[in-house]
Amino acid sequence: MKKIAIAAATGNIGSSVARQIASHGATPLLLGQNLKRLNDLYISEGVSIVADISNTEQVIAATEGAEALFWVVPPVLNVSSLHEWYQKVTDAGVAAVIQNKIKRVVLVSSLGASSSPNLGTVSYCGDMEVAFDKLNANVLALRPGYFLENFILQAKDIREKGIFTFPYDSDHDIPFISSDDIAEAASRYLLDETWAGHWKLNLMGPENITLAQAASRLSAMMGKSVKYVQQSGEEVKAQLSSWGTSESVQQELMDLFSALGDSNGPYATPRTIEATTATTFEQFLERKFLPSL
Repeated sequence: MKKIAIAAATGNIGSSVARQIASHGATPLLLGQNLKRLNDLYISEGVSIVADISNTEQVIAATEGAEALFWVVPPVLNVSSLHEWYQKVTDAGVAAVIQNKIKRVVLVSSLGASSSPNLGTVSYCGDMEVAFDKLNANVLALRPGYFLENFILQAKDIREKGIFTFPYDSDHDIPFISSDDIAEAASRYLLDETWAGHWKLNLMGPENITLAQAASRLSAMMGKSVKYVQQSGEEVKAQLSSWGTSESVQQELMDLFSALGDSNGPYATPRTIEATTATTFEQFLERKFLPSL
């Protein structure tokens, strides 16, 4: 039975990947820092392994015997620098592939990766792609757009106040994508032993929609008025500061938001058939958002 290592296995994408590959007869090696949360995934075919994916020695040990690796950098805010965090996680993953001679790697990168510097974590994803492309392994970098799950983080305000906020213009169209669709693509290539080389695959959902359109469609689904309110830069910084983020991380995230809100930035990437994924905005609302309320 093939073993496939899953980084950040308790996350939205990692947990879905683990379940999908287990359902196809593979053994997922579930990497995470909290044993209870790993066991609470209730994947009977899985093997729970406590490992800090920024720790090279722990990752090498955790991925021994794996023939494929799913690699994603978990979002964290309690670090001094996101650039350093991405570099540590990347270095650990690269070392594990080399040491354990892992054949296939599927990365979660970002739409617009490698396009230009100073784009916050988008640029760091590009650096990660470059590092893994130097390996003697087959590597696929998935480049998704903006996660629909960001709406779930604002479920309380949407339910109680009828508003949601992002730091983007209301008419800026965004390629929203469900994390389930990212997991589906990742699982497919992790299980497939026939592909080879170094690939990049954009994942952009079924359509681009503006935040004004999102508000209208949310209103229709919920049967109540929901409005979009754009956050100012000062409001975003104040919110980040209230979460205890360092000034360095605040600036890195502001660079990211600026890049994603640029009409000529990463989200201006041309849409192709290959980049289109299945889950619509309404399907996401019905399957995941409304139940979260």
